[in-house]
Amino acid sequence: MTRQITMKIKYPEIGVCGLSCRLCPRYQSEGKSRCFGCKTKSRMIVGCPFITCALKKRGVEFCCDCEENKTCERWKQHREFGKHHDSFKCYQKLEDDIAVIQKNGVAEFEKIQKIREQLLKEMLQEFNEGRSKSYYCIASTVLETEELKKALVKVKNSYKGLEIKEKSKLLHSILDESGTQKKYCLKLRK
Repeated sequence: MTRQITMKIKYPEIGVCGLSCRLCPRYQSEGKSRCFGCKTKSRMIVGCPFITCALKKRGVEFCCDCEENKTCERWKQHREFGKHHDSFKCYQKLEDDIAVIQKNGVAEFEKIQKIREQLLKEMLQEFNEGRSKSYYCIASTVLETEELKKALVKVKNSYKGLEIKEKSKLLHSILDESGTQKKYCLKLRK
């Protein structure tokens, strides 16, 4: 029989596997479909193999904290999948995010994610014509914070008098240009 470990969750908005919940379209949703983070009570009930293994069986909050993280086949497959595919959430920066967590700690990673989330909220509030939430979530995940800030400054200097659709289109073009230069994909990779 497997022993269940209960522990205090310090970072509910950072997934066990290293993904940032703050930049997920479901986290940024309103209403009943909103997710408040991978390690909140409602998500832990649904079950995720990483939550079950790390939190409930091993008593660690992140896979990278597990003593078996270098040999764990499930986590390895998840990371390999993330190099080329996404689910409803963008995985393009998963390896980079894990590296930041391992090098600088979770608290530092969370600070960066909060900055990214603020920039994302600004994009959603001022430039979402109703069809761009996922796109802005991906852009906030893959582009550097300075690139996002520059894009917002550039679009704000150009959008006087434009309707929301035109403002959104303008921001898309600026973000697309930045993404193309860095060879980032600003759509979900299926």
